[in-house]
Amino acid sequence: MTYWHWKSTWVFLIFSCASQAQQGPLTLGQAVETAVAKYPATRASLEQVSAAAAGINLARTSFLPRVDLLGQINRATDNNVAGLLLPQPLAVLPSISGPVRGSNGLTSAWGTAVGVMVSWEPLDFGLRKANVAVAESTRQRAERTVARTKFEVETAAADAYLTLLAAMQTVKAAQAGVERASVLEKLTGAIVQAELRPGADLSRARAESAMARNLLIQAEQSVDISRAALAQLLGVPPAQVAVQAGPLLELPPGTQPERGNASDHPFAREQSAAVDEIKAREKSLDRTYFPKLAVQGSSYTRGTGVERDGAFLGGANGLAPNFQNWALGLSVTFSLMDLPALRAKKEIELHRERSETARYDQLLQDLDGRREKAQAVLNGARRLAENTPVQLEASQTAEQQAAARYKAGLGTLVEVAEAQRLLTQSEIDNSLAKLNVWRAMLTVAAAQGSLQPILKAGSGQ
Repeated sequence: MTYWHWKSTWVFLIFSCASQAQQGPLTLGQAVETAVAKYPATRASLEQVSAAAAGINLARTSFLPRVDLLGQINRATDNNVAGLLLPQPLAVLPSISGPVRGSNGLTSAWGTAVGVMVSWEPLDFGLRKANVAVAESTRQRAERTVARTKFEVETAAADAYLTLLAAMQTVKAAQAGVERASVLEKLTGAIVQAELRPGADLSRARAESAMARNLLIQAEQSVDISRAALAQLLGVPPAQVAVQAGPLLELPPGTQPERGNASDHPFAREQSAAVDEIKAREKSLDRTYFPKLAVQGSSYTRGTGVERDGAFLGGANGLAPNFQNWALGLSVTFSLMDLPALRAKKEIELHRERSETARYDQLLQDLDGRREKAQAVLNGARRLAENTPVQLEASQTAEQQAAARYKAGLGTLVEVAEAQRLLTQSEIDNSLAKLNVWRAMLTVAAAQGSLQPILKAGSGQ
């Protein structure tokens, strides 16, 4: 079991125990950490790193000598013929040794063979090292894929957390609207019963009250949906999801985030690793078209139930090896006609490198554009958050004045209903304006490639 596998397992167990022991609401940072530890996509990426690390160990085994052992027992005829037999790709015909006999019979004898072959390639012109470098580049890409996956999960969890808070604030404002509409309905009923207003006012008040309740129902539905989305990332039932707003309901500091380098973004780092992996394969191909030098040593024994003159000994003769041999040698092989194929493979990798490099350049350009747009959204959200308190205060005054005019018989129910709807909308806008600034900060942080600034600010640090 690799280091990454152990690490992912322990992180998962720690957060599993922590989630079972924790009963209080989650902060933004805790929700993000829990999602990263428990979301299956993160664990899947970690396993890919472990597989890539095992691939490096596999590539390093090519430096070891090759040792092959053989043991065989058979019973066969010994009809041998003179002539040539081309190499067989599937080795359908077994080989036979010994002199050619003048007859063709079906008499069989026992034969045995036991041997060992040791082969080592002392000189490979850097091919094995290049193959290890390919495996290491694959692991590096897998590690950066883990970082990218974690970043995506972090961003999704933070966004789901803020979305749930926004839905909960909408419910509070909608509940206040329902209470105001209920008070207006009771007031209108009393006035109509006293025959100071027509019955149509009571019907309109009831309709306004129903509309306020509809808005509350829709807001509560949004809370349930947002809670389920966050629970999916946390790996817990929605009923167990509770959030702690902390400073997220206040306007965050107006400090501008430090502008980072787009090449440090997890997306860009992963794509850069993809380019490096292809370059490593190209270097491996550059070292493939070289002679292969192998130092070989063999020791083996054979046994046969057939004499040199072709006589069959019969019985159990041949079941025990009785002839020994050993050999030492140096073999050089060179695949002369592999050059066209290697050139084609190198051309394929070259085009892949250019393609991945173009994607990397496009990604950097997209990240820069995304960052600029996110900053523009943040600036607009701050300006809006500074203006919504003015809107709220004016709406509160308008609602109070409309209610007072209606009680005094100087205004209409329509004016009160419109003032109440405007007040409810202003309360929603005011509560969401501050959260929208946090959401815009999250978008900027996501474009920058690090959520640490918003996580620290959301924790009051």
